[in-house]
Amino acid sequence: MKLNEYDIQFVKGVGEKKARLFNKLGVYSLENLVHYYPRKYLDQSSTVSVVDAPTDQAVSIRATMITPVRENRIRKGLTLYKCNFSDGETVIHVTIFNNEYLAKALRTYDEYILYGKVEKRFTDAVMSSPQIESIKTGMAIHPIYPATQNLNSKAIAKAVRGAFDKIGVFEDTLSDEIRKKYDLCTLDFALKEIHFPSCGENIEIARKRLIFEELLTLQLGLMLLKGKRSERNNHLIKADYTDEFYSLLPFEPTHAQKRCINDCICDMRSSHTMNRLIQGDVGSGKTAVAGAVIHTVIKNGYQAAMMAPTEILATQHYESFKRLFYGTPINLALLTGSTKASEKKKIKSQLIDGEIDFVIGTHALIQNDVEFANLGLVCTDEQHRFGVEQRADLAMKGNHPHLLVMSATPIPRTLGLIIYGELDISVLDELPPNRQEIRTDYVNSSYHERIYRFIKKALDNGRQAYIVCSLIDEGEGELLAAEEYAKTLCENEFCDYTLGLLHGKMKPKQKDEIMHRFASGEIQILVSTTVIEVGVDVPNATIMLIENADRFGLSQLHQLRGRVGRGKEKSYCILVSDNQSEQTKERLGVMKSTSNGFKIAEYDLKTRGPGDFFGKKQHGLPNLKIADMVEDIQTLNLCRKCAEEMLKTDRRLDNYPLLCDKINDMFKRTDY
Repeated sequence: MKLNEYDIQFVKGVGEKKARLFNKLGVYSLENLVHYYPRKYLDQSSTVSVVDAPTDQAVSIRATMITPVRENRIRKGLTLYKCNFSDGETVIHVTIFNNEYLAKALRTYDEYILYGKVEKRFTDAVMSSPQIESIKTGMAIHPIYPATQNLNSKAIAKAVRGAFDKIGVFEDTLSDEIRKKYDLCTLDFALKEIHFPSCGENIEIARKRLIFEELLTLQLGLMLLKGKRSERNNHLIKADYTDEFYSLLPFEPTHAQKRCINDCICDMRSSHTMNRLIQGDVGSGKTAVAGAVIHTVIKNGYQAAMMAPTEILATQHYESFKRLFYGTPINLALLTGSTKASEKKKIKSQLIDGEIDFVIGTHALIQNDVEFANLGLVCTDEQHRFGVEQRADLAMKGNHPHLLVMSATPIPRTLGLIIYGELDISVLDELPPNRQEIRTDYVNSSYHERIYRFIKKALDNGRQAYIVCSLIDEGEGELLAAEEYAKTLCENEFCDYTLGLLHGKMKPKQKDEIMHRFASGEIQILVSTTVIEVGVDVPNATIMLIENADRFGLSQLHQLRGRVGRGKEKSYCILVSDNQSEQTKERLGVMKSTSNGFKIAEYDLKTRGPGDFFGKKQHGLPNLKIADMVEDIQTLNLCRKCAEEMLKTDRRLDNYPLLCDKINDMFKRTDY
């Protein structure tokens, strides 16, 4: 029986109605259910006496019920049930709120486990609404699951028991040799003990095995992807036109840019297709690197395509490359969702006829009716916003074209090698000499009046400014707050200036219009959500004010800060926060003390974890159920080593069919 094909509704005690509640938790099959792990445990396996019980935390007390239950109806909708227990030394007065079922189930002189906080008095004690379990079932470690409305933790535990009854013994996915080498328990032991542990020690033994298997599955999946992309080079680059490209640039490339360009050219002149990530800090010159590679590919007779995550960024790239390639015979086109139907039709026709050498666009590029005459290079910008499959969809437009992906999210190199397992990595670790140092200040909201005066002075001198609102989730209420904030600024402090509002709920055409007006200087202040984090390039903007800066991850703040300092004028980033916690002061102090994106990333990753570091589902990685990319970095490295050893002797994992199923399942449920 394949666990991922067995519908959750057929598990004993679930049914169609409850299955829909499980679906809300992402549980659709037996496979999902057995890997829906408890978030914590209620340990009732050890008890204390009332005398030894602390007063500030919940404990388990073994006690005998010594009086019948008395019912007190206080008012409609509130009934209290009272009874007394004794642990042999102290009488415990217990009150139960509105739980008739429990009250009727209790029997005088039976033994129970009472779990809750104890209020000690001079000669007795009180427990208010403790959890009460029979001694037969109470002395155990109970799993507590992430639950949802109408589906509590007990119901989930009952379903898991039903699943275990159905499955029996779990067949192991790993060989005895691997388990012995890495000191791992069996899968059967791990799954049963993680859900219903017989002791606390076994939870850790089970976690070790399950974390290892999850990270090994991730590593094997990434390595297999890389293997699939190591195809024979069908677009061999015979001539290197890098020097010719350098003559087009109005500046001298940095050593880091030259090194990264050389990495790409060497890849494309080898026997295998290029699959390379260019990772660089904000303003490190990734676009110029991409331009050099694109230029050489086109000069060798092939087409190139670049995909950006937003229309704003795609349009900006189009304008940049149009200027860069001005005077050359390279024919460019821009294809987005907003492109007029007649223009789309023309571009698609010219792509398939080979008249267009280089097309820049959004997801519109991966539509079924977009075809190329001879696609030799696929380039994606802001890689962390695309999954592997989205990149693959564009690559499928050609006969295994070269792949170049770019990311401005600095990731510690060790972690980068693991996360981007299917890509070779080049790092731009040097900023262009003309790049402005951005002064960063961290203040509280009492400084607003001074900040506004400072912004007005810059505006009066012909400069522009960003004001960023800290919208975590752009729901209706949050957007209303952003609109209200912009309106307040417009009617009060900046009534004599032109303001614009930009947020993620706007239609692409609206965003483009606002950005065009800001880029042209018509809008002096752009009030925005984090939609400007990626790709906006307005050299005349010299001030970035970020409200409630403590709500952002440091890497995100660093990305936002990178929107200024792109021209010749001195630029400033002002972080405003009234949060006085020591952690906030330390975090925002890091932003003030360094502009090195990799140092910021190291700190952000260490203190916030990968979920906040990468943002909501922006990293393209499969969601991990039990492992942690930062906490389990040591295990991650062991799994990488193990995966390499396995693939050396078994390239297709023919000896691990169950593990192959897990790999397919993991990568199927993500953007990868």
